[in-house]
Amino acid sequence: MGILLQNGTIVNAEGQQRADVLIEGEIVSQIAAAIDPAGHEVVDCTGKLLLPGGIDVHTHLDLAFGGTYSNDDFNTGHRAAGFGGTTTHIDFVIQPKGGSLADGLKIWREKAKPAQIDYAFHMAVTDLRDDVMAEIPSLVQEGITSLKLFMAYKNVFQVDDMTLFKAMRVAAEHGMIVMVHAENGDVEATLTPALLAAGQTDPVYHASSRPPEIEGEATNRAVVMSGLTGCSLYVVHMTCEFAVEALRRGRALRYPVMGESCVQYFHLTVADHLAQPDFHGAKFVCSPPIRSTHDQAVLWEAVRDGTLQVVSTDHCDFWFEGGVGPVQEWAAAHNGGNWHAFEAQNPTYRRPGKELGKGNFARIPNGLPAIEDRLMVMWHTGVNSGKLSPERFVALNCTNPAKIFGMYPKKGGITVGGDADILVWDAARKHTISASTHHMHVDYNLFEGMEVQGVPVQVYLRGTKIVDGDRWLGRNGSGQYVPRQPHAPVL
Repeated sequence: MGILLQNGTIVNAEGQQRADVLIEGEIVSQIAAAIDPAGHEVVDCTGKLLLPGGIDVHTHLDLAFGGTYSNDDFNTGHRAAGFGGTTTHIDFVIQPKGGSLADGLKIWREKAKPAQIDYAFHMAVTDLRDDVMAEIPSLVQEGITSLKLFMAYKNVFQVDDMTLFKAMRVAAEHGMIVMVHAENGDVEATLTPALLAAGQTDPVYHASSRPPEIEGEATNRAVVMSGLTGCSLYVVHMTCEFAVEALRRGRALRYPVMGESCVQYFHLTVADHLAQPDFHGAKFVCSPPIRSTHDQAVLWEAVRDGTLQVVSTDHCDFWFEGGVGPVQEWAAAHNGGNWHAFEAQNPTYRRPGKELGKGNFARIPNGLPAIEDRLMVMWHTGVNSGKLSPERFVALNCTNPAKIFGMYPKKGGITVGGDADILVWDAARKHTISASTHHMHVDYNLFEGMEVQGVPVQVYLRGTKIVDGDRWLGRNGSGQYVPRQPHAPVL
């Protein structure tokens, strides 16, 4: 007995078709105009769209950063993602300082044990010694085909140009992709102390410390190195015209370069959000910073014309009103590795959050909550406005991520033989986004009060329904690790 999704309209990146979809086991076994329902569980999808499950290739769950930990983990973060229609994500393993890549992978495999949706890993390299460089090829056997290097966060994660260039050469040899956080960390490290010394400490000055010019300069540097090495380059969380133009130049030269932006950069601005008084601007602190309405228009054009290939989230959420419990108790729980259990046993407690940066914007934990809202917000503001076709929406949020990161055709489309990761999408249904109703483990929402039209009403993960309206049907441990293939295409 299978599950028959009947009378829906399939939307893939290549086009739409009115068809029935038969799920048997974990895969799509048949797509046809009319499938005999005998012996199958029938789900009437009349008037609904059938979309591939969303793939978010940029998340940071349970991440140590800025003196605390991001709130969502592979339990709460997966539940929130599922409610928003994301069925697969790729999280960043962080190489521990002084440790090996294998050390980082061991930590993240442990973190992922409660998984409720499917997941994969990128490897963020923070200490690229010769022995670590020699370790890179072994990642391919682990199904990890992407390295992330930081051109920002001086004295924390930042690598120099020689290191980046060498890493690109090794990655190219093994069919891997290099991802970069493209901001000039040396310039930021000069601007930030000068701003603080001048008394410019509020959250809005975070944007002044990381102006768009240093994002464009770093993007151009990485693009040039890609051209020299032949290494596939993927620039994460692009925000501004300077960066987009650098990528566009590289693509015109037929360099193997690609880029993503994130949902927040299409909708938030310095003036309306980061400059909010009474420290509320801290809610919107991320790196690179949110920008201007002009840059938003540039991003919309870039996702339409193919300069940018993916929309992700960079989901990394922190309490706005954190630190309710004593910091000493939190530190003791953290040192014992049981901070999640500690919070569960102490419901009035919250780990430190954005308040760590009161009086010093540089100490605000960088990161935003978006994993649940990405698809609904991009559908409403992209498809409903006419900026994106439904097919382009699917390409940006589902298919291109799967292709670029070596998961297609298992993931990223509704195809015979592919995983039955399917959203029953109601394009007419409205929903008001709010922290009071979202499932992310955080006390604010970037899009508070936004009414969107177009939501997932049922979500299937490999043929198992995990969301049915407001009901969560997923379970811990049901999410699977997705090993990825090298030599993925450059789109």
